[in-house]
Formats: sequence, C-alpha cells, structure tokens
Amino acid sequence: MLHDLTIHEAASQLRQGQFSAVELTEAVLDRILGVDNRVKAYLTLTPETALAQAAEADAALATARRAGEAEELPALLGIPLAIKDVITVEGVETTCGSRILAGYVAPYQAAAVDRLRAAGAVILGKTNTDEFAMGSSTENSGYFVTHNPWDLSRVPGGSSGGSAAAVAADACLGALGSDTGGSVRQPAALCGIVGLKPSYGRVSRYGLVAFASSLDQIGPLAKDVTDAALLLGVIAGHDPRDSTSVDAPAPDFAAALRPGADLSGLRVGVPREYFVPGMQPEVEEAVRAAVAKLAELGAEVREVTLPHTDLALPVYYLIAPAEASANLARYDGVRYGLRVPGETLWEMYRRTRGEGFGPEVKRRIMLGTYALSAGYYDAYYLKAQQVRTLIKQDFEQALCEVDVIACPTTPTTAFPIGEKADDPLGMYLSDIFTLSVNLAGICGLSVPCGFDAAGLPIGLQLIAGAFDEEILLSAAFAYEQATTWRARRPVLTGDPE
Repeated sequence: MLHDLTIHEAASQLRQGQFSAVELTEAVLDRILGVDNRVKAYLTLTPETALAQAAEADAALATARRAGEAEELPALLGIPLAIKDVITVEGVETTCGSRILAGYVAPYQAAAVDRLRAAGAVILGKTNTDEFAMGSSTENSGYFVTHNPWDLSRVPGGSSGGSAAAVAADACLGALGSDTGGSVRQPAALCGIVGLKPSYGRVSRYGLVAFASSLDQIGPLAKDVTDAALLLGVIAGHDPRDSTSVDAPAPDFAAALRPGADLSGLRVGVPREYFVPGMQPEVEEAVRAAVAKLAELGAEVREVTLPHTDLALPVYYLIAPAEASANLARYDGVRYGLRVPGETLWEMYRRTRGEGFGPEVKRRIMLGTYALSAGYYDAYYLKAQQVRTLIKQDFEQALCEVDVIACPTTPTTAFPIGEKADDPLGMYLSDIFTLSVNLAGICGLSVPCGFDAAGLPIGLQLIAGAFDEEILLSAAFAYEQATTWRARRPVLTGDPE
C-alpha cells in the first residue's frame, strides 16, 4: 500500500515511475478518510491544493525522466506531508489549536514550509495540537482530543500529538512539529516513530507562532531515521527573517547515515539522574537494553552526571510561561481572531481572552505574568535564567566527555486519555527527560526502542551538542538498523492484519 511507504522509499519509486505523485497523494488522502475519524490527527485538510501540488510534481518528474535527470530532482518531490497547526501555511487556516484564532487564515508562510515546497513536498493539511503548543497529551486542543493509533483510548503525547499520530497511522509520510520542552520527541516516543528536536537556531522560527521564543524549535516527525534526516536537510539553514537563526551551512544529514557502519569510537554517556524512582519499569528495561545494543555495536558506554537535572522542571515552568505571557498578549480581539464585544476596551480584552483561551493557556499566562511582575522578576524569572545557565553548563561538561547522551524519552508509555486532566503537575512530569535539551539549546532525538506489556511503544532519547545533528542521526541510524522495532506498525480497527 502506498500510504505505508517511508519518504525515501516513496521518493525512489516516484523517480523510477512506479506510480505518480497524484496516485501517492490520493492513497494518503484515502487513508486519512479511512482512519482520521478515529485518530483525529488533522484540524484542517487541503485535498484540492495537495492534488494540484502533486500534479505539478508529476510534470517535473516526467520532464526529468525524459532528460535522464530524475536523480537530480529535489529530495521531497511529490511527497505528502502534514504541518502542525502552529506553523503557518499561506492561505490555510492557522488556529494553533485555539478558539481565539478560529477562522484566522495565514497571509504568509513559515520559512520551513517554504523550504518543503521548494523541495517539491505536497502539503496535506494542518494537524491538531495542544493549544498554542502548551501541553503533553493533545488533550488541551480547543477543538478535540487526538488519539494514539496504538491504542485509541490513550493519548498520543503532545503538543505535536496530531503530527505524531498522523505519521504513526500512515496518514502522511512525514510531518513537522514544534518542540519547546519535548513536544516533538515525547509524542514520537508515545507513537512509536522518530522525532528530532534540532539545535536552537538550526531551523528558522519565521512563521512558527511563538510560545516561548528562547525555547521553540521546529523539528521533523518521521517513520524512520533516514526520513528524519531528509526532512531536517530540507528545512535547516539560515534565514535572515529570524534573528536567532544561525548563519551556518546545513550539512547533508542523510549522507551521515552509513548502512552497515558500526559505532566504534563513539562515546555514549548514560546520565544517572535520568533513571529515577517512579519510572515505568518496562521503560527503564528497554532503554538499558538499547544502551547495551549501542555497546554491542562498538560504542564506549560510560556514566555521566547532569547534577542540575532536578531543577529543570521548575526552571522551565518559570521561563516558558513568562515568555508565553509576553507572546500571547497580542491576542486581544483587536487585530485578528476572536473578538467578544464589551462596553469598554478593557472589557472586550477580558471577554475575548476569557472565552478564547483554554484553561491550560490561562494557567501558564497567569504563572508567567506573576513571575515577571514587579517585585518578583528577580526572585523568579531572573533566578530561573541563572539556573538555566548551570543546566547548559552541565551538558557542555558531559558532552566534553562523551559524544552522545542516551536516556529515556519519557518516564512512561502512553497514558489513558483523561488520566492526568486534573493533575497539571503529573502532566508536566511527562516531559521531565526532554525539557533540559531545550533549556540548553542542543539537539535531541527519540527513536523506538521497544514495547511494554500492553504493546505500547517506548522511546530511546539520544542527545548531542549544539549543531551536532550528524552525530546524533548516525548513532540513531546505527541503532535502528540493528533492531527491528521500526518494522512494527499499529493496527487500527479495520486494517488488514
């Protein structure tokens, strides 16, 4: 079936003329129609635009084949992808999963989407997300809850849960998400796919609706490591429209993946602080087995320490809400999105924001506003930034001793929908192993490393230094090729076994 192909498999077969981009896109759209009433991964579909883009790809393929130049075509020509609904696509509704932006049609396009389109990608639509990317389960969407394809009664993770679920359900060949504290890696782990958070500054944030500007980064979600490398290779690079974009050439990440290569010479660190009481035993067992596999492949494994790990959660939940408080002040009913009339301007602000924002967004705005308020800024926000520097230094020290850090992506597998709805702290702890990577501005990746007794996926997180994505991807690829976890796919009701 065409919809279950990886990006690199589909790209190769498209160049050989085994099927057309329109046929591939139609197959994926049919798959969406068949499963998304249960998975609920998409907020908006753009089938007419997708088929038109696929027809353009077919024309380019035909011309290149006649000229004998098919292998020189852009990497993603004719490949159907999905975009998280916090990333703008020109002419398409962008709600950020929030009622306050219902009906808002983006007049401009994100740099990452521009790069996908320049590489020939077909855009299927926008995927569901926790409101303004604030959440770990996609239960905080203002529209509906997304379901995990491995077990429809469980969450897919968040906030990029729609993108992760779509990839896992074969409702796209790959997707973009955003990662502010684990929002690409955590849902990738819970949905049994690969999720990559690039180094801060590697991918332009232009067109990514801001949550916490010093933490946000766009990243790919894919069926395997090769696809993640291909997607990153397309979206990475300097963009003058983003002042935090690093002016450095993006390497050919896919070229770093060498089939059959061992890991001789690679130093892998295992942080003692990341194996904590309360972790699901099957997760720890699977991750330790994955580390043993890395050693079997030739890596030198040693213990490292990240002594300020226990402070990452409180630091994150001061910095991220503070930045969110500032960024979300623009949603006031004046310029765009929802407007709830009031007798005075201030009443309109209050009513619009009161009705437009959901409870989790309100919770974080209030927390962030308090942390920034007079008399508390030095005690909370400034202090959190100082401790953030210590966390960054922990990683710098550890990554002087090793090349890659290996640890769990999440403390548990996917939990039942509603289980943590009334327990914000319990929900926040879902990201306990991923937050530090964003605070340090380095890169991290989640790759499948096993399943629990209920058949739910477990993710191995690999972490590397800033702009060391090649090392990260090559280590993940070697592990992936030496195991069979990627071959297991969820079976949705009605699917052939």
